[in-house]
Amino acid sequence: MTNDFPPAFARQYDSHLKHLKLKGLQPKTIDAYARAIRRLGGYFDYRIEALSEAQLTEYFSELIGSHSWSAVKLDLYGLKFFTLHVLKRAWAMPNLIKPPKTQRLPDIVTVDEAQRLFLATRVLSYRVYYFTLYSLGLRLGEGLGLKVGDIDAARLRVQVRDAKGNRDRLVPLPQATLTVLRRFWQTHRHPELLFPNRHAGLKGAHLATSPLDRGGVQKTLRQVASDCGLKKRSPRTACATAMPRT
Repeated sequence: MTNDFPPAFARQYDSHLKHLKLKGLQPKTIDAYARAIRRLGGYFDYRIEALSEAQLTEYFSELIGSHSWSAVKLDLYGLKFFTLHVLKRAWAMPNLIKPPKTQRLPDIVTVDEAQRLFLATRVLSYRVYYFTLYSLGLRLGEGLGLKVGDIDAARLRVQVRDAKGNRDRLVPLPQATLTVLRRFWQTHRHPELLFPNRHAGLKGAHLATSPLDRGGVQKTLRQVASDCGLKKRSPRTACATAMPRT
């Protein structure tokens, strides 16, 4: 990718990526901060080492017209990281952006709605994955990262690794979920991954080197939710809401 950039910007961008990795940031954060610098570079003709407050005010004013406040904040934080660690300068614009304070209750998928989602999901790996998210109350990335060794059948609990804040946590494991996971594992028998990717089909699943594709599970869930007539604001988030653990 850096081959497409002017040489000076390419060097800065490579340095940005290295610092992001060295600081131990989560992959999603690294992607967001890297995207922020690419977007800024494209807007300012790849010369971003001496941007004025007026230039940034204009840039972020346009950005908020086409992106969410969340995206705008990530671009700001990405630029701040770039300024501190690549340009080696103090961050001098702490009050440039102040998003409005909002507090929304999460959309809750009822048990009946969840059952409709599961039944409408034709691909077995996706269906079991969505059921696992729902029954354990996991985030999308937490579910994808589950390993066979994370399942403690004896104590009926699951160890979720690298959860929010880079912390591990334990969640209760319903007997019904354990039964479903055991049956699903029998179909692929991967020695490590609980949800191996489907690139090589079912026969090659035991040789997979990565879990299910994040984009694939998101796209499928949106489609299934639409087919079921669910109007939740974010089916992806709503599905990761724990059902009663019985």
